[in-house]
Amino acid sequence: MPRWYPVALSADLRPGANIVAGFAEGQELALWRSADGAAQAWDNRCPHRSVRFTLGRVVEDRLSCAYHGWQYAAGNGQCVSIPAHPAMQAPRNVCAKVFGAVDAAGMLWVNLLSQDASAAPPSLADAVPAGWHFCRTLTLRAGAKDVRDALAQHGLAADTAAGAFRGVLEGVQSVALVLDAQPQLTFVHLWTEASPGSDAMKTLHTAARNLRGAIETQG
Repeated sequence: MPRWYPVALSADLRPGANIVAGFAEGQELALWRSADGAAQAWDNRCPHRSVRFTLGRVVEDRLSCAYHGWQYAAGNGQCVSIPAHPAMQAPRNVCAKVFGAVDAAGMLWVNLLSQDASAAPPSLADAVPAGWHFCRTLTLRAGAKDVRDALAQHGLAADTAAGAFRGVLEGVQSVALVLDAQPQLTFVHLWTEASPGSDAMKTLHTAARNLRGAIETQG
């Protein structure tokens, strides 16, 4: 089964606006939305001169490279415009590498093996219970396996169907989504039933910092 990675908060991507950098299994990503709100996850390199797409801009339903302004269409990554030569048809063999991307449970999930977003399993929607709130993303200088082992040791049980860890941290109901970013870099997106600004949310923030210290010290 293709693996889906929780790369970024859905709310961080605005339709037709910003480009967000992301990682999954060492793959550098450019994350954005077309004007209709469709999620896009691309290799963060323009196929023309390998400049990072995250330095560029979104032009309606196209991603425009910052270097020469070449524009690529949402969905398939096909080059559709070369501003320096407006009368010339864009070469059909120039295409950005596109990955599958889907919004579920407040996160943007990316599949590195296919660009077919329809292949996303329905269980992704159950990764975070409805009505729960985002707490924070932990950046950990540790491998994903060590992070998962540590979460289990701290009482969070793995839900393999939804790709989440569930349990209680310092008395607060929590869900942790683990992202294998790079060999020794892991992100943990932490969600909770606690309301923003509540004492329970503050407690969870402290527990998350302590958890990070414990994992990195152990590693």
